[in-house]
Amino acid sequence: MTEHRHAFTQSRTIATAAATATLLLATGCSTASSTPSYPEAHIHGMAVQDGGDTVLLATHAGLYDMSADPIEVISPPIDLMGFATTGEPDHFYASGHPGEGVQLPNPVGLIESTDGGQSWQPLSRQGQSDFHSLTYTEAGIVGFDGSTRTSTNGQTWSTPDTNIQPADLSGTAEGQTVLATTEAGVKRSTDGGTTWTKVPDAPLLYMTDFASAQEVAGISPDGSVYTSEDAGLTWHRSGTIDTEAHAMATTTGNDGQLQIWIATEQDILVSKDGGSTFSSWTSQ
Repeated sequence: MTEHRHAFTQSRTIATAAATATLLLATGCSTASSTPSYPEAHIHGMAVQDGGDTVLLATHAGLYDMSADPIEVISPPIDLMGFATTGEPDHFYASGHPGEGVQLPNPVGLIESTDGGQSWQPLSRQGQSDFHSLTYTEAGIVGFDGSTRTSTNGQTWSTPDTNIQPADLSGTAEGQTVLATTEAGVKRSTDGGTTWTKVPDAPLLYMTDFASAQEVAGISPDGSVYTSEDAGLTWHRSGTIDTEAHAMATTTGNDGQLQIWIATEQDILVSKDGGSTFSSWTSQ
């Protein structure tokens, strides 16, 4: 998930204090107002939980609960540059920069929340890493802070021998496959980010997300939506959106159909038919 990242432009380029301290700040911290509306801050990632009843956006100003009425900022003011779900409800990893009043080094390194983003605890690489891309798999965490790094426990890290420059990383807790979108094409790892190969004939994508171990969705720079049923090995075009995607998430509906959620600058779009059609999402 994601999820959020450096996006490709239409020209197909990439826009480019102690570790033991514990951050336990009050919830509902808003940098804009007590009743925030759709985020004006840049959106970096997205999480959809509870069958679509809970929709969260990780932004420059913190974590927004878009399904609350009214919308609320539920986290401290942290610029959540990298954001990853884990397959467990309310358990997230993130990275980025501390906002006003947040007692963390800059950058924050890898931080973890087990209460849905209300509080965050530092795990490692405080003052060292700003993971702009971050994901979680059965094998552990994969992040990109200028180098691709992997960790089985969030504390110690390995740096695989790879020169990939991912705009986006996506994985799933149901397996060890990781997809990396790059300006050279989609790269794929089946060992939790240690080794990588290029996916032949894959469309140019700048964002992907796993709904299950095998089912994946992706978006191209021109707004085309693609899906894969074999963990990113082969792709087919399912539909299109006519606006820029800032973040995406995928779920599986009660009917078994792939659902694709896309956060744009002004709205959240959802497809409940595998990306063939999209409509504006509302929480009520």
